Amino acid sequence: MTEATGPLQGLRVIELGVLLAGPFCGQILGDLGAEVIKVEPPGQGDPLRQWGTVKKDGHGLWFPIVGRNKTCVTIDLRQAEGQAIVKDLVREADFLLENFRPGTLEKWGLDYETLAAINPRLIMIRVSGYGQTGPNSPKAGYASVGEAMGGMRYVMGEPDRMPSRAGISIGDSLAATYAAIGALAALEHRHRTGKGQIVDSAIYEACFAMMESLIPDYHFGGYIRERTGSFLPKIAPSNIYPASDGMVIIAANQDTVWRRLAEAMGRAELADDPRFLTHVARGEHQGELDGLISAWSSQMTIAELEACCEDHGVPCGRIYRAPDMLADPHFAARQAIVEVDHPQLGPFPMPAVFPKLSATPGNVRWTGPELGSHTEAVLRDLLGYSPDKIAHLRTSGVI
Repeated sequence: MTEATGPLQGLRVIELGVLLAGPFCGQILGDLGAEVIKVEPPGQGDPLRQWGTVKKDGHGLWFPIVGRNKTCVTIDLRQAEGQAIVKDLVREADFLLENFRPGTLEKWGLDYETLAAINPRLIMIRVSGYGQTGPNSPKAGYASVGEAMGGMRYVMGEPDRMPSRAGISIGDSLAATYAAIGALAALEHRHRTGKGQIVDSAIYEACFAMMESLIPDYHFGGYIRERTGSFLPKIAPSNIYPASDGMVIIAANQDTVWRRLAEAMGRAELADDPRFLTHVARGEHQGELDGLISAWSSQMTIAELEACCEDHGVPCGRIYRAPDMLADPHFAARQAIVEVDHPQLGPFPMPAVFPKLSATPGNVRWTGPELGSHTEAVLRDLLGYSPDKIAHLRTSGVI
């Protein structure tokens, strides 16, 4: 088995969550070298094992990624004996990660106060829709609702249609990423004090944190951001433009870059045109400017536009899909896509570990394992349970 190489080697995470927000946080920590013990319900496991549009030989294609680098055990957390196993695991753990509805761990006797009495150094990472406090905290909170409450959904899509979505589970992933950042900050605090704490990451707040000047725009100017499709109002030129064989993104809203784009277009005089001279002026004439650029770009192929913009120092790029990523030499040079052997499916391509660290880079050691494949080994080797006790737990349906 491949050894961990990341900076979190020697740290242990007990992951109790299912679906995406909690497990994605566990993936981040595992990618960076932590030992992640993923706890799943016996017989059914994390629903992510079956999620996804595409199946390969009956296998879902999400779980091999989000379950990578984890050991997988089954424990029925609703049974007292299952709760006792978690308490035993917590004794030597650094983090406990969960994304159940607030109050669930408390109902099972696995609240922070109880677990911290067992292990005062424990850092509990809690990911939920609305956070652990406040009037909404007991509600079921899926990512889509958090994205809406956090302001993200309202500004996505075309202005003449209902709000759109990002096409990925952005709310879950953002909350998980903030949870991982919080966990590492809590770890630094523990280094100084020896004490753990709770990390409370809410999906709606993770989305809200991305909303830039949304609140002061309204507070000071009464301005409410609306859906604008492929561009941001008053940020010009920065849009998707047509090519003769497709489309590209060109971003030239900075004054100096806009001047270079005007030269690339063979229209250097436009840079000194009062309508386009400054950032504010270009914003006021955004539609007109986009029309001029589109008339120019549509006469060229994607490759010609990329070459022309590169020659003039103008950011320009293709709209990538999976086939483009797999064929792109930059993805290859950066090893942004790694192939990991899957026991049933063979070579399995997936995103690599990000960000890249120069001295202690993380690594992908294995794909998400089969349900419960490490249960007996963890109970026997980690907790010292006897064969008779393990057999009893299995017969009782606890594991």
